[in-house]
Amino acid sequence: MSVTAERAVWATPSTQLPLLPVVGSGTQVPLVDGTARTYANLDYAASAPALEAVAARVTEVLPLYASVHRGAGYLSQVSTALYEASRQTIARFVGARSDDVAIITRNTTDALNLLANVVPAGPDGTPGRVLVLDLEHHANLLPWGLGTGRASTVLPIEPTVAATLATLAAELASTAYALVAVTGASNVTGEALPVADVVALAHTAGARVVVDGAQLVPHRGFSLTATGADYVAFSGHKTYAPFGAGALVGRRDWLDDGAPYLAGGGAVRDVRADRTLWQPAPARHEAGSPNVIGAIALAEACEVLAALPDGALAAHEVALRTRLVAGLDAIAGVEVLRIWPDSTEPVGVVTFTVEGHDPGLVAAYLAAEHGIGVRDGRFCAHPLLVRLGAPGGAIRASVGVGTPGEAVDRLLNALTDYLTSGPRARYVVEDGCWVVADDTRPLIPVHGLDGLAATAAACGPAVE
Repeated sequence: MSVTAERAVWATPSTQLPLLPVVGSGTQVPLVDGTARTYANLDYAASAPALEAVAARVTEVLPLYASVHRGAGYLSQVSTALYEASRQTIARFVGARSDDVAIITRNTTDALNLLANVVPAGPDGTPGRVLVLDLEHHANLLPWGLGTGRASTVLPIEPTVAATLATLAAELASTAYALVAVTGASNVTGEALPVADVVALAHTAGARVVVDGAQLVPHRGFSLTATGADYVAFSGHKTYAPFGAGALVGRRDWLDDGAPYLAGGGAVRDVRADRTLWQPAPARHEAGSPNVIGAIALAEACEVLAALPDGALAAHEVALRTRLVAGLDAIAGVEVLRIWPDSTEPVGVVTFTVEGHDPGLVAAYLAAEHGIGVRDGRFCAHPLLVRLGAPGGAIRASVGVGTPGEAVDRLLNALTDYLTSGPRARYVVEDGCWVVADDTRPLIPVHGLDGLAATAAACGPAVE
């Protein structure tokens, strides 16, 4: 296919604008040719930028920040009220039922580990079994005891959604499970099983369902009430509130009865040398001083997203994803990874490979020569990458409310340039990461930034 034909898909520049303003959308980054360009952030699935409204909310409440729950001072009372109101907003955003409870956590991983700690034992005293599919992010694999002999089963997915649901139903009919853990949207392909169907199968078999909502909640929204799911976990740093908070929301009984996630102040009613009386949830699992600002930031993000017109969030992402996938499919040598041919309504996460080219090199080239941020590696979903035929990793582009259509076009043009002309700079592998050799790009003057190369040691050989 010629370059002209390849580019025909996006020959007319996209005029699609961001859906909501985000902090840093105009940030200029240096390129290896000595110029600078506005950063094209196509890495929303890893960590999304803060909404401008969220940053403004944090600035507003920081002067009011004080200790919570046990402070008699005026600001302590204000902070307590803001924190508890944020809990209610977060619960409402995911369609919590009146008797559900919302626990503020650090992120999705933290929330799922918390839930794993309270899954009750069966009537015979054996640990409650958990069923999980092999397409999950490690955050929804490892907490359930993968490879540890804990009472969990990793069920291989089938070639289609329909066949996978049938296999899931057969497994639930053959073995008693306490919990089914399922992603709301894959962090690799954006695909997922229909949550309501999974819930119906699980509930028929007497099992509960937890949804890993890390990618689904910020991209499409979610409702516990509408789907019937028992729990949902999600992260602020993917929901346009990167201030260190997440949430676990769902049925109260397991959370009231289970062992406290952390032992410490705030989680107890009374302590004596010979016994401890624990609080019910949510305090039972929030020992220590909570992340008040993080909770307020997440609640603000929830309110802003909830205020969007019905369908606006999905329409924005569908348009971006459709253009991106069509463009990638039109470039010879590029393969978009897909789990199922019959999946529907994937979120704005697209992963692809470039035949014969290391994904780390392609990602480094996109950043250094075009100012485009994508993700490369195995995305903390190693079993799924093996299943998709990319055990050595791939490249992921992900979009969100702050993404303009121009960013998608830049990626498609940059990939075409890479395959037709190759890199202009020389790239080498240092500490497992591709970097520009003898990189002379100036650093953005931020306190504590010692150099781009210093971050290479943190990534290692295909860690994610």
